[in-house]
Amino acid sequence: MVEPVKTEPVESVNEGDLTEKNKRANVIRLVFGGDEARFQAFVDTVRDAIPVGVGAVLRGSAVTGTRWRDGAAFDAEGPGTSDLDLTLIGNEALKMFRLDGFFVPGLHSRPLSDKEDPAICPELVPVRQKLMMMVKRPVNIQATGDFIMFLRGDLLGQPFLTLVERGAEQQAGS
Repeated sequence: MVEPVKTEPVESVNEGDLTEKNKRANVIRLVFGGDEARFQAFVDTVRDAIPVGVGAVLRGSAVTGTRWRDGAAFDAEGPGTSDLDLTLIGNEALKMFRLDGFFVPGLHSRPLSDKEDPAICPELVPVRQKLMMMVKRPVNIQATGDFIMFLRGDLLGQPFLTLVERGAEQQAGS
């Protein structure tokens, strides 16, 4: 019998005080059932699907362990009910979205999700489907520019876990 995944954060800390180690541990435990190999396969799939120079981060309750809006634990409504918020960073990522697929044109896209028209970013639909099969939950993908990332991360202190470094060389299997 498979033990249910505990959904509380790794340690009781302020979201702004989460270390990279805490955030990574939360994601591996909450999303991948503690299986680091499954996490790495997810990261590799993302890296292989995005243009060279584009970064990728996870945001939201998968990183912090709790939903910002109401403090509910990750998957509080049952296994697979919390989604993953994948953000691609950089101009090449922004170019993947149609003009009508933006909250702020050229700076911050709407998420490719079950709630949005997949035509806003058809290039990412197959990888989104693959990622969802890997994690058995919804995966939302959006793109943002460096300035918005700076605002959200550095100024507003919104936690994220870096999966693919911005500007890093991305080669299959690396």
